[in-house]
This record gives sequence, structure tokens and C-alpha cells, in this order.
Amino acid sequence: MKQSNRLKQLPPQFFASLVQKVNQAISEGRDVINLGQGNPDQPTPAHIIKALQSAVEDPITHKYSPFRGTDDFRKAAATFYKREYQVDLDPDTEIAVLFGSKIGLVELPLALMNPNEWMMLPNPGYPDYLSSIPLADIQYDTMPLLEENNFLPNYEQLTLSQKERTKLLYLNYPNNPTGATANNAFFNETVALGKNHDIGIVHDFAYGAIGFNEEKPISFLQTKGAKEVGIELYTLSKTYNMAGWRIGFAAGNKEMIEAINILQDHLFVSVFPAIQRAASEALLSDQSSVQDLVTLYQKRRDALITECKRIGWDINAPQGSFFAWLPVPNGFTSETFADYLLNEVDVAVAAGNGFGTFGEGYIRVGLLVDEQRIVEAIKRIEGLKLF
Repeated sequence: MKQSNRLKQLPPQFFASLVQKVNQAISEGRDVINLGQGNPDQPTPAHIIKALQSAVEDPITHKYSPFRGTDDFRKAAATFYKREYQVDLDPDTEIAVLFGSKIGLVELPLALMNPNEWMMLPNPGYPDYLSSIPLADIQYDTMPLLEENNFLPNYEQLTLSQKERTKLLYLNYPNNPTGATANNAFFNETVALGKNHDIGIVHDFAYGAIGFNEEKPISFLQTKGAKEVGIELYTLSKTYNMAGWRIGFAAGNKEMIEAINILQDHLFVSVFPAIQRAASEALLSDQSSVQDLVTLYQKRRDALITECKRIGWDINAPQGSFFAWLPVPNGFTSETFADYLLNEVDVAVAAGNGFGTFGEGYIRVGLLVDEQRIVEAIKRIEGLKLF
């Protein structure tokens, strides 16, 4: 059987290539410090694991979930948003349960767009945003995220034609890969853009819990009028180290939520009920594990900044997420520098051009190894005498 043309048009999986290179180096017995990954390195907190263990023992959880998820989990998501962001959500009409936020990001254009309509994506941005383009048979533009604008898109640089034809616009703050955060003024501009040009706004809030220097990232839904134009996608993967559990939710605009639910009615029978029960425990219980996690990432971030500045590598400190966006030294492209670090000093990083054309000239470094390994990585790079 031949693959469909739609399948052939899917972009290459960027991270698969990186993993292959790292695994090859490790198989050769090399001590690779992997700063290129985006997979949380800490375990899921014990109280969440215990909640799952208890839920699995309950025969009720062995049955199909309700198609649109359990009432308890949707209510927990709404309670979480009220507690954390002072946002009121109707659990029945303004919450959609997701198998992690990635699937929601990829399926949204299928639910909301027609062939050859246009969406707008950040550049650089999470590579899997592009997966929806051939699957939904749509077109896309990109918005440059530039350092001089704090890695926020400048809507004034979009042409009227671009604004008028855009049906969905994706944002992601705290940002992967740049580590930038958004402010209230920017989200107010975003709501105005959505209202003035009938654009659906999709805010990927995957790193919503991770802000530094005691600055808590803000939710798009906190902005006046946000629910009139868009939704926000939240995942438990980063906040609670539950990446492998595949559980998250979309929140906000009723029409967009209903479109997700209708599509998922035909694709899934929702997430394993025991996982939904454990996820409810994560959202509703004591949040000290989240505070501890942010403190851990802050220490790693500070170690990275201190070491980079010590060797003369002029970098901007990330304000959120668990990534840092580092400029490439003269004489290298993003890809050649990433390969050079792996080949010469066994340090793996993600080449910035893998996140889009405006990622050229940068590498992405993850704060997902312990402090000592981060310090060791920069010491290895120091030995190359590039700075």
C-alpha cells in the first residue's frame, strides 16, 4: 500500500533527527550532555502517582470515558483556572479534554478551517505546529519573533491582506524556543486583532507555570475579551512532569471548544478515566511541587547564565519555559554549530533553524539536566575558545 499524498506532505520530524545523532554518539561510548531535549527530567510528584494507583484499582475507571471527558476533570480544570488566573470557565461548554496539548494544536485546523484557508504561525516556533498544514490542506504565513521586539510578533508589520485572510493565529508564551514571555499590553493587542479581523486566537500555554524571578506568566484568558476571540491550551506535561501521561485541555471560546469536541467525538473516546482522575488531583491538590520545580529550573537557568557570561558568551536570560535561546558565534550557522558542539565536545543542542527561518543564528538549550552538567557543558564549550 502506498502512503497518501497528505502523509507524504508532512514535514520531517525535526527532533527525530536530533535524537538519532545523540543516540549514535552515546552508542559510541561518548559522555554526551544532552541540552537539546524538551522532555522533563524530573519524576511525576508522588501524590499524583498515588492518585493514579488508587484510580486504577477502581473498576469504574476500566470502562470507556465519556466522550468529552469526565465531569470531574473538566470541573477541576475550571477550578484551576479560577484559582490560578481568576478566569471563570464553564466546565461543560468552555473546556475540552485533550490527549496532551500537541494533539489539540494539530487537530484545531481540521475542526475550524476549510481547505486553502490561511493560518498564522510564529517564526521561530514549535515545529509540530506545521503538522496541521498538510493534514487540513490549508495555507500559512509566519510572524517573525525578533530579539529587538522581545520575541513578540509585531502585528503592525502584517499586511492588511494577511490580516484579512488569516483564520487562526497561534501564539506560545512562555515561548518555545526563545524563553520569552508576554505582557498584558501584547495580549490586549492580540484580542483587538482578533476582533477587528475575525481571527481565532490559539494560545499554547504549555509552559504556563514556569516563570523566573518570581514573575508568574500571565494567561491569555485573563485579557478582557479573550474568550470572545480565542482559546488557550494547557498541558500537565510541564507543570507536573506528566509528559508521558498525555493529558491536557483547551479552555475558552465556546464555539472553538465545541468544534474540538465534535472532531474528537469521531476520533477518540477521551483519555483513560484513571488518568483524568489523577490529573484532577494534580490540578486541585497542594501546589508546592510546582513551586519546587520552578525553583529548580531557576537555579539551572542562573547557572547557565553565569557560566555563559563568564566565558564571554553574551546571552539573554530566558524569562520563562525551561529553554534558553543562545546566539551562535561568528563563522557558524545554527546547524553547523550544533554539529560542531556534538562532534567536538559531546554537547547536544537543538539548532535554531529547526524552529523556523528566523531561528537561524541561534541554538536552543534545555534546562533539563542538573546544574553540574550544565556547568560542565559550558566548560567544555569554553575549551573551544570561540568567545
